[in-house]
Amino acid sequence: MVLISPSLLHDCPVQALPAGTLLLRRAQPASSALYLESGRVQLGIVDFNHALAAPDGDCAERASPPALLHMLGEVEGPAWLEANAALLRLPSAVDAVATTPVELRHLPLADLGAALADSSALTRTLLLDLARAHRQQTELAVSRLAKDAQSRCAEWLLRHAESGERGLCSVRLQQRKRLIASQLGIAPETLSRVLRQLREQSLISGSGRVLNLVNLGGLRSLAGI
Repeated sequence: MVLISPSLLHDCPVQALPAGTLLLRRAQPASSALYLESGRVQLGIVDFNHALAAPDGDCAERASPPALLHMLGEVEGPAWLEANAALLRLPSAVDAVATTPVELRHLPLADLGAALADSSALTRTLLLDLARAHRQQTELAVSRLAKDAQSRCAEWLLRHAESGERGLCSVRLQQRKRLIASQLGIAPETLSRVLRQLREQSLISGSGRVLNLVNLGGLRSLAGI
């Protein structure tokens, strides 16, 4: 990341951690951006049912190595870990587990923000736009792996909802169901079945190109948001 001078990063002490360390946890706020000096890290979704609770902190060594239920990618240093989350001041969208011994540097978010503020407007806009796009792709990938078809569909409907008359929210299906199903990672037949189930549960109503969201609370609960 060119906007961060080497001297700024090198002022951050190197932390050595063993293989099996949980470096990032989904939805857990962090106080620093992580730079992987060396080592290899897997990104994905951890099975916490088979992993012991970790102590507090941005990086936590676990007595029992966490197991990845789903792997979304692998990072080998030198590289940033979940830079989009740090730039957008959001919790990590994925879990990160060291698969080899690693060396890390923690750059405080305040220092990252100051470096970003000192960059040109074009650089800031470009970096933040890229971070938002990458974040959206990552959240979609995680959603496909961590949620069932009903949950994915409910989340998609909520994301595309528009307020109409009398405050009623609705979704206008501007794409063919085949394309929508592809975005959700399910078959078109599954999408039709899920929409029918949502109608039967009185969460949505309508058919054709317009779907009314009649129970927003129920849809949010189903989507887990």
